[in-house]
Amino acid sequence: MSYSVAGDWGTSNLRLYRIENGAVTDRAAGPGIGDLGGKTPEQVLRHALEGWRTEADPRAIHLCGMVGSRNGWIEIPYVDCPADAAIWAAGSAHALIDRIPVTIGAGLACTRASGAPDVMRGEETQIFGAMARVPGLAAGRHLIALPGTHSKWASVDDGRVTGFQTFVTGELFALLRTHSTLTRAASDDGAAEDEATGFDAGLARIADGGQLLGALFEARAAQLRTAASGRWARGFLSGLVIGAEIAEILPAATGDITLIGDPALADRYVRALAARGLSATVHTGEACSLAGLALLETP
Repeated sequence: MSYSVAGDWGTSNLRLYRIENGAVTDRAAGPGIGDLGGKTPEQVLRHALEGWRTEADPRAIHLCGMVGSRNGWIEIPYVDCPADAAIWAAGSAHALIDRIPVTIGAGLACTRASGAPDVMRGEETQIFGAMARVPGLAAGRHLIALPGTHSKWASVDDGRVTGFQTFVTGELFALLRTHSTLTRAASDDGAAEDEATGFDAGLARIADGGQLLGALFEARAAQLRTAASGRWARGFLSGLVIGAEIAEILPAATGDITLIGDPALADRYVRALAARGLSATVHTGEACSLAGLALLETP
Protein backbone atom coordinates (compact mmCIF):
# COMPACT_ATOMS: atom_id res chain seq x y z
CA MET A 1 0.00 0.00 0.00
CA SER A 2 1.21 3.50 -0.84
CA TYR A 3 2.27 5.56 2.17
CA SER A 4 4.25 8.65 3.10
CA VAL A 5 6.30 9.45 6.19
CA ALA A 6 6.07 12.55 8.36
CA GLY A 7 8.67 13.25 11.01
CA ASP A 8 9.64 15.67 13.76
CA TRP A 9 13.42 15.40 14.19
CA GLY A 10 14.52 17.49 17.14
CA THR A 11 17.65 17.70 19.25
CA SER A 12 16.63 14.84 21.56
CA ASN A 13 14.36 12.57 19.52
CA LEU A 14 13.30 11.48 16.05
CA ARG A 15 9.58 10.75 15.79
CA LEU A 16 8.32 9.26 12.53
CA TYR A 17 4.73 8.61 11.47
CA ARG A 18 3.56 6.34 8.68
CA ILE A 19 0.69 8.06 6.87
CA GLU A 20 -1.83 6.14 4.78
CA ASN A 21 -4.88 7.88 3.32
CA GLY A 22 -4.29 10.84 5.63
CA ALA A 23 -4.20 8.75 8.83
CA VAL A 24 -1.33 7.61 11.07
CA THR A 25 -1.03 3.83 10.80
CA ASP A 26 2.30 3.30 12.60
CA ARG A 27 5.07 5.08 14.47
CA ALA A 28 8.84 4.74 14.66
CA ALA A 29 11.52 6.51 16.67
CA GLY A 30 15.23 7.19 16.69
CA PRO A 31 17.91 9.36 18.26
CA GLY A 32 17.80 13.12 18.07
CA ILE A 33 20.07 15.30 15.98
CA GLY A 34 21.99 16.20 19.14
CA ASP A 35 23.34 12.66 19.58
CA LEU A 36 23.36 10.40 16.53
CA GLY A 37 25.75 7.90 18.09
CA GLY A 38 28.46 8.49 15.53
CA LYS A 39 26.14 7.83 12.58
CA THR A 40 25.14 10.21 9.81
CA PRO A 41 21.56 11.51 9.64
CA GLU A 42 21.00 9.39 6.53
CA GLN A 43 22.09 6.24 8.37
CA VAL A 44 19.82 7.00 11.33
CA LEU A 45 16.86 7.68 9.04
CA ARG A 46 17.42 4.48 7.06
CA HIS A 47 17.53 2.45 10.28
CA ALA A 48 14.33 4.04 11.60
CA LEU A 49 12.53 3.25 8.33
CA GLU A 50 13.74 -0.36 8.00
CA GLY A 51 10.59 -2.03 9.32
CA TRP A 52 8.36 -0.21 6.86
CA ARG A 53 10.64 -0.55 3.84
CA THR A 54 10.50 -4.36 3.94
CA GLU A 55 7.06 -3.94 2.38
CA ALA A 56 7.64 -0.89 0.19
CA ASP A 57 9.45 2.43 0.15
CA PRO A 58 7.49 5.53 1.14
CA ARG A 59 6.49 7.74 -1.74
CA ALA A 60 7.78 10.81 0.15
CA ILE A 61 9.22 11.91 3.51
CA HIS A 62 8.42 15.25 5.18
CA LEU A 63 10.53 16.40 8.12
CA CYS A 64 10.72 19.40 10.44
CA GLY A 65 12.84 20.44 13.40
CA MET A 66 16.56 20.53 14.07
CA VAL A 67 17.21 18.23 11.12
CA GLY A 68 17.31 21.48 9.13
CA SER A 69 19.71 23.24 11.51
CA ARG A 70 23.41 23.95 11.20
CA ASN A 71 24.11 20.76 13.15
CA GLY A 72 21.52 18.71 11.27
CA TRP A 73 21.35 16.98 7.92
CA ILE A 74 20.88 20.00 5.65
CA GLU A 75 21.15 23.57 6.93
CA ILE A 76 18.11 25.48 5.72
CA PRO A 77 18.02 29.29 5.95
CA TYR A 78 15.39 30.69 8.30
CA VAL A 79 12.31 32.27 6.78
CA ASP A 80 11.89 35.80 8.09
CA CYS A 81 8.70 36.98 9.78
CA PRO A 82 6.08 37.98 8.90
CA ALA A 83 5.38 34.67 7.18
CA ASP A 84 2.28 32.68 6.34
CA ALA A 85 2.11 28.95 5.60
CA ALA A 86 2.79 29.41 1.89
CA ILE A 87 5.87 31.58 2.45
CA TRP A 88 7.15 29.13 5.05
CA ALA A 89 6.61 26.08 2.81
CA ALA A 90 8.39 27.83 -0.05
CA GLY A 91 11.50 28.02 2.13
CA SER A 92 11.74 24.23 2.46
CA ALA A 93 14.71 22.24 1.22
CA HIS A 94 14.60 19.06 -0.84
CA ALA A 95 16.84 16.01 -0.82
CA LEU A 96 16.87 12.33 -1.76
CA ILE A 97 17.56 9.25 0.32
CA ASP A 98 17.77 6.09 -1.77
CA ARG A 99 15.74 7.91 -4.47
CA ILE A 100 12.97 8.72 -1.97
CA PRO A 101 12.13 12.47 -2.08
CA VAL A 102 12.62 14.23 1.25
CA THR A 103 11.25 17.69 2.10
CA ILE A 104 12.58 19.48 5.18
CA GLY A 105 10.70 22.48 6.52
CA ALA A 106 12.50 25.71 7.34
CA GLY A 107 12.56 27.47 10.69
CA LEU A 108 11.40 31.02 11.33
CA ALA A 109 13.39 34.07 12.40
CA CYS A 110 12.28 37.44 13.70
CA THR A 111 13.59 40.60 15.29
CA ARG A 112 11.96 41.49 18.59
CA ALA A 113 10.83 45.01 19.41
CA SER A 114 14.03 45.36 21.45
CA GLY A 115 16.09 44.72 18.32
CA ALA A 116 17.21 41.28 19.54
CA PRO A 117 17.09 38.35 17.10
CA ASP A 118 15.06 35.20 17.78
CA VAL A 119 14.68 31.86 15.96
CA MET A 120 12.65 28.67 16.04
CA ARG A 121 12.84 25.28 14.30
CA GLY A 122 9.96 22.84 14.59
CA GLU A 123 7.52 25.01 16.49
CA GLU A 124 6.56 26.88 13.31
CA THR A 125 5.28 23.58 11.89
CA GLN A 126 2.97 23.21 14.87
CA ILE A 127 1.78 26.82 14.56
CA PHE A 128 0.88 26.50 10.90
CA GLY A 129 -0.58 23.07 11.60
CA ALA A 130 -2.80 24.51 14.32
CA MET A 131 -4.10 27.13 11.90
CA ALA A 132 -4.79 24.43 9.31
CA ARG A 133 -6.72 22.38 11.89
CA VAL A 134 -8.59 25.36 13.35
CA PRO A 135 -9.25 27.89 10.56
CA GLY A 136 -10.39 30.47 13.09
CA LEU A 137 -6.78 30.81 14.23
CA ALA A 138 -5.89 32.05 10.74
CA ALA A 139 -8.27 34.99 11.02
CA GLY A 140 -7.61 37.97 13.27
CA ARG A 141 -4.96 38.28 15.94
CA HIS A 142 -3.95 35.45 18.26
CA LEU A 143 -1.25 34.61 20.78
CA ILE A 144 0.04 31.05 20.47
CA ALA A 145 2.26 29.54 23.16
CA LEU A 146 4.35 26.40 22.78
CA PRO A 147 5.67 25.32 26.20
CA GLY A 148 8.78 23.20 26.24
CA THR A 149 12.54 23.23 26.71
CA HIS A 150 12.59 26.55 24.89
CA SER A 151 9.06 27.91 25.15
CA LYS A 152 7.84 30.06 22.27
CA TRP A 153 5.15 32.76 22.34
CA ALA A 154 4.13 33.69 18.79
CA SER A 155 1.95 36.53 17.59
CA VAL A 156 -0.28 35.61 14.65
CA ASP A 157 -2.15 38.14 12.53
CA ASP A 158 -4.51 36.86 9.80
CA GLY A 159 -2.55 33.67 9.32
CA ARG A 160 0.89 35.25 9.41
CA VAL A 161 3.41 34.74 12.20
CA THR A 162 4.46 38.33 12.79
CA GLY A 163 6.93 37.71 15.63
CA PHE A 164 7.73 35.60 18.65
CA GLN A 165 9.78 35.39 21.83
CA THR A 166 11.68 32.43 23.27
CA PHE A 167 11.92 31.60 26.98
CA VAL A 168 14.41 28.98 28.19
CA THR A 169 12.01 27.95 30.94
CA GLY A 170 12.17 24.19 30.47
CA GLU A 171 15.94 24.11 30.15
CA LEU A 172 16.36 26.28 33.24
CA PHE A 173 14.05 24.05 35.29
CA ALA A 174 15.94 20.93 34.18
CA LEU A 175 19.26 22.50 35.17
CA LEU A 176 17.95 23.59 38.56
CA ARG A 177 16.38 20.20 39.26
CA THR A 178 19.34 18.11 38.14
CA HIS A 179 22.44 20.18 38.74
CA SER A 180 21.63 22.42 41.70
CA THR A 181 21.24 21.84 45.45
CA LEU A 182 17.80 23.43 45.54
CA THR A 183 15.76 20.20 45.63
CA ARG A 184 18.10 17.99 47.68
CA ALA A 185 17.70 19.20 51.24
CA ALA A 186 14.56 17.29 52.32
CA SER A 187 14.84 14.10 54.36
CA ASP A 188 12.11 12.45 52.26
CA ASP A 189 10.56 12.98 48.84
CA GLY A 190 7.05 13.63 50.20
CA ALA A 191 3.58 12.88 48.91
CA ALA A 192 2.49 13.19 45.28
CA GLU A 193 0.18 16.11 46.04
CA ASP A 194 3.11 18.09 47.47
CA GLU A 195 4.28 18.94 43.95
CA ALA A 196 0.98 20.61 43.03
CA THR A 197 1.01 22.53 46.31
CA GLY A 198 4.56 23.69 45.66
CA PHE A 199 3.68 24.69 42.10
CA ASP A 200 0.84 26.90 43.29
CA ALA A 201 3.13 28.43 45.91
CA GLY A 202 5.71 29.26 43.24
CA LEU A 203 3.07 30.88 41.05
CA ALA A 204 1.82 32.93 43.99
CA ARG A 205 5.35 34.01 44.90
CA ILE A 206 5.89 35.51 41.43
CA ALA A 207 2.36 36.96 41.23
CA ASP A 208 2.95 38.74 44.56
CA GLY A 209 5.84 40.63 43.01
CA GLY A 210 8.64 38.20 43.74
CA GLN A 211 11.70 38.24 41.52
CA LEU A 212 12.87 34.91 40.13
CA LEU A 213 16.50 35.06 41.22
CA GLY A 214 15.58 36.21 44.70
CA ALA A 215 12.98 33.46 45.13
CA LEU A 216 14.88 30.41 43.88
CA PHE A 217 16.76 29.70 47.11
CA GLU A 218 13.48 29.56 49.01
CA ALA A 219 13.06 26.05 47.57
CA ARG A 220 16.04 24.86 49.60
CA ALA A 221 15.38 26.97 52.68
CA ALA A 222 11.80 25.70 52.94
CA GLN A 223 13.06 22.12 53.08
CA LEU A 224 15.53 22.98 55.85
CA ARG A 225 13.24 25.19 57.96
CA THR A 226 9.60 24.25 57.29
CA ALA A 227 9.84 20.49 56.58
CA ALA A 228 8.88 21.00 52.93
CA SER A 229 9.43 17.85 50.86
CA GLY A 230 11.56 17.32 47.79
CA ARG A 231 8.43 17.10 45.65
CA TRP A 232 7.20 20.40 47.08
CA ALA A 233 10.55 21.99 46.18
CA ARG A 234 10.39 20.70 42.60
CA GLY A 235 6.85 21.98 42.22
CA PHE A 236 7.86 25.32 43.72
CA LEU A 237 10.71 25.72 41.23
CA SER A 238 8.39 24.83 38.36
CA GLY A 239 5.86 27.38 39.56
CA LEU A 240 8.55 30.04 39.85
CA VAL A 241 9.98 29.63 36.35
CA ILE A 242 6.62 29.22 34.60
CA GLY A 243 5.15 32.05 36.67
CA ALA A 244 8.07 34.29 35.70
CA GLU A 245 7.55 33.43 32.03
CA ILE A 246 3.84 34.28 32.25
CA ALA A 247 4.61 37.52 34.11
CA GLU A 248 6.99 38.61 31.36
CA ILE A 249 4.52 37.88 28.56
CA LEU A 250 1.54 39.29 30.47
CA PRO A 251 1.41 42.71 28.75
CA ALA A 252 0.82 40.99 25.38
CA ALA A 253 -1.59 38.35 26.70
CA THR A 254 -5.17 39.18 25.73
CA GLY A 255 -8.13 36.98 24.85
CA ASP A 256 -8.03 33.21 24.77
CA ILE A 257 -4.47 31.93 24.40
CA THR A 258 -3.71 28.89 22.25
CA LEU A 259 -1.38 26.36 23.87
CA ILE A 260 0.34 23.69 21.77
CA GLY A 261 2.31 20.89 23.36
CA ASP A 262 2.40 17.97 25.75
CA PRO A 263 -0.92 17.85 27.65
CA ALA A 264 0.70 17.47 31.09
CA LEU A 265 2.97 20.48 30.61
CA ALA A 266 0.23 22.47 28.91
CA ASP A 267 -1.96 21.85 31.97
CA ARG A 268 0.59 23.64 34.14
CA TYR A 269 0.46 26.62 31.81
CA VAL A 270 -3.34 26.58 31.88
CA ARG A 271 -3.17 26.76 35.69
CA ALA A 272 -0.56 29.52 35.58
CA LEU A 273 -2.62 31.56 33.11
CA ALA A 274 -5.84 31.00 35.08
CA ALA A 275 -4.10 32.36 38.17
CA ARG A 276 -3.64 35.57 36.18
CA GLY A 277 -7.26 35.59 34.98
CA LEU A 278 -6.46 34.33 31.47
CA SER A 279 -8.04 31.46 29.56
CA ALA A 280 -6.37 29.00 27.21
CA THR A 281 -7.25 26.31 24.68
CA VAL A 282 -4.91 23.32 24.41
CA HIS A 283 -3.92 21.45 21.24
CA THR A 284 -1.57 18.46 21.24
CA GLY A 285 1.82 19.00 19.67
CA GLU A 286 1.67 15.76 17.69
CA ALA A 287 -1.60 16.63 15.97
CA CYS A 288 -0.38 20.11 15.09
CA SER A 289 2.98 18.82 13.82
CA LEU A 290 1.29 16.32 11.53
CA ALA A 291 -1.07 18.97 10.17
CA GLY A 292 1.84 21.30 9.56
CA LEU A 293 3.97 18.65 7.86
CA ALA A 294 1.05 17.89 5.55
CA LEU A 295 1.38 21.47 4.26
CA LEU A 296 4.80 20.55 2.85
CA GLU A 297 3.33 17.98 0.49
CA THR A 298 3.51 18.98 -3.14
CA PRO A 299 0.17 19.02 -4.97
